[in-house]
Amino acid sequence: MKIRIPFVLGLVAALLSLAGTIEAKKLNVLFIISDDLTSTALGCYGNRVCRTPNIDKLAIQGTRFTRAYCQATFCGPSRASFMFGYYPYASKASGYTSGRKEVGEDKDSWAQHFKKNGYHSARISKVFHMGVPTDIGPGRDGADDPASWNEAYNSPGPESKTPGFGETLQDNPGGIKKGAAGGNRFSTVEANGDHLVHSDGKTAEKAVELIHRYKDINKPFFLAVGFVRPHVPLVAPQKYFDPYPLNKIVLPPKIPGDWDDIPMNSANRRTSAKWQMDLTQQKKVVRAYYASVSFMDAMVGKVLKALEETGQRDDTIVIFTSDHGYHLGEHDLWMKVSIHEESAKVPLIICVPGKNPAICHSLAELIDLYPTVSKLCGLKIPGNIQGKDISAMLDDPAVKVRDAALSSGKGRLLRTENWAFLDYGKDGELYDMEKDPRQYINLINDPGYAKTLADLRAKLKAQLSEIGKNDLGAKR
Repeated sequence: MKIRIPFVLGLVAALLSLAGTIEAKKLNVLFIISDDLTSTALGCYGNRVCRTPNIDKLAIQGTRFTRAYCQATFCGPSRASFMFGYYPYASKASGYTSGRKEVGEDKDSWAQHFKKNGYHSARISKVFHMGVPTDIGPGRDGADDPASWNEAYNSPGPESKTPGFGETLQDNPGGIKKGAAGGNRFSTVEANGDHLVHSDGKTAEKAVELIHRYKDINKPFFLAVGFVRPHVPLVAPQKYFDPYPLNKIVLPPKIPGDWDDIPMNSANRRTSAKWQMDLTQQKKVVRAYYASVSFMDAMVGKVLKALEETGQRDDTIVIFTSDHGYHLGEHDLWMKVSIHEESAKVPLIICVPGKNPAICHSLAELIDLYPTVSKLCGLKIPGNIQGKDISAMLDDPAVKVRDAALSSGKGRLLRTENWAFLDYGKDGELYDMEKDPRQYINLINDPGYAKTLADLRAKLKAQLSEIGKNDLGAKR
């Protein structure tokens, strides 16, 4: 059979053209992060009161991780950690990595790595740390890293100054003080007006605008969308409070003697008693938190709808998570900072086109996102980052890449499959997570668990040594 040279040349040209088309269709990345969100507030993680239909739908479409942990139970170091791929205490100079100045100019952030590899990189609102409401109110950059982005947008909002019914629900025994205060405290506003009054409403609108624009730019995008709710102040349009009448709010159980074996230290200081919140005030906090979560969920829905409408859903990896967890009255603890399960564990959903939905119970860390998404997008994983590639879990959720997860707050948490060791230096907590998943029985002084404790201490020391720091007295 005689093959004509023009035909061969034409075939080669067609194949080269096809290869170029395939290369041009690298997967986009849509990274959505909520602020101070506990997994226990989401329907897909078992909450039967709080309404989160959009996040629940994403969980059904992707892989939902049930044992994902932040590396710091504070906003700033947690965000810098997963964005730069370093444990937050890897910098000996500072104790906590909080941004570019600790990791150095020669280190690329997750977004910058994608930017340098042909992606259009963009940020909307809080991805690196921003103070809420101190930066969000006036629309300041906070601790943002400009080198990470081709374009970046802030979303100013009135926060606790939003018109509506406001209350302050802590440090006010015997009643509710009207008039919402700012700062890192439980103040709430059932706000007048629609979503565009608020920072998160503006963030969703900008994300929708960019997603529509990006369908025509002929290059892949890395879009990071940061929602500030449910970070305090707990502010949302009034309609999101309506589904949660106070008589339907159930607080976590109050266990007699629960605090008999919990060390009273700086990690465990944010209690109902210290903040002088009676049961009504506590229920109002949970109600406002749920309203804020439902509002944020609705904004997530707007962003995901835009991805569908523009035909980019099948070409885009979607990630949803939070910077850390949050206490809503478990053990009578509130907010973050502690290294108990509610504060250190985070919701994590990764939805990759072409991969089957799954629930993964293997241990994972937020620091793993950087190398994992790089691998999924065909990019080289930088050799100087400390996270692990867990992409194999997305094909087989039974795969185990880690035998322990490490988190830090006021102390260190080492979380293995069966054990949680909370180390405060002079004291600590030890829980059998199979028999006692809600952490009610501290076994640290039980001689029957002395070997288990010794093994976990040794493992924690080895882990810290491996990442370049074995000093438990890191500056905070």
